[in-house]
Amino acid sequence: MKQLTVLLSLFLSITLCYGQSQQLEKKVETIYSYKTPAPDGTGKVYMGREISSIMNFMGMSWLERASRPEEENTGLAIKNLPIDKNSWVADIGAGSGYYTFRIAPKVPEGKIYAVEIQDPAIQYLNEKSKTLGFDNVITVKGSEKSPNLPENAIDLAIMVDVYHELLYPQEVLQEIRKSLKPDGKLLLIEYRAEDPKVMIKRLHKMTVKQVSKELGANGFRLVENGQFMKIQHFLVFEKE
Repeated sequence: MKQLTVLLSLFLSITLCYGQSQQLEKKVETIYSYKTPAPDGTGKVYMGREISSIMNFMGMSWLERASRPEEENTGLAIKNLPIDKNSWVADIGAGSGYYTFRIAPKVPEGKIYAVEIQDPAIQYLNEKSKTLGFDNVITVKGSEKSPNLPENAIDLAIMVDVYHELLYPQEVLQEIRKSLKPDGKLLLIEYRAEDPKVMIKRLHKMTVKQVSKELGANGFRLVENGQFMKIQHFLVFEKE
């Protein structure tokens, strides 16, 4: 009789876990929907926006092009970052480290985490950091659902032309939120979808309205809409 009771308890426990797993899967399905992919799209839709495909690290040369500072006002963007010499910064989707290695000298007593999910990028970032002699740059292998940052540690997290490519935006935003200090900030730099003159593929641009909707749903509020960049938004968010 005792053995039967134990087996029954085990069966009920497995059934309960299975039911909870099914409920979680249904919840995830309601977050995202799917459609026939548009050119350069994934077919995965979040809050009415199709998520774009990811730029492969083979496109690194485009990130390091000589014309980038003039085209994108990168120097002005870095000048306006809400950081000081002690700040802990996370460059999520760091790519070639274009922003990482320009921010590092500005936080000599802080840290900058260069987060990437692509192994060739991680290898490149490690090698370049060693060559440049930065001891405050820390490379982090992220995943599709998390940047794998320490909790309650980051003063500023930035994503430069990255957010629109996140395959799991809700999950990543929740993980970023955990990593930010109570007064920490999240900066998104995205090409302006409102401006037809910005000659970037449609799915690689975003409107302020769409960005605000998605981040608002994940516990962030817009506190600064910088208008000083030529073709991109400079959008600073804080935790609500």
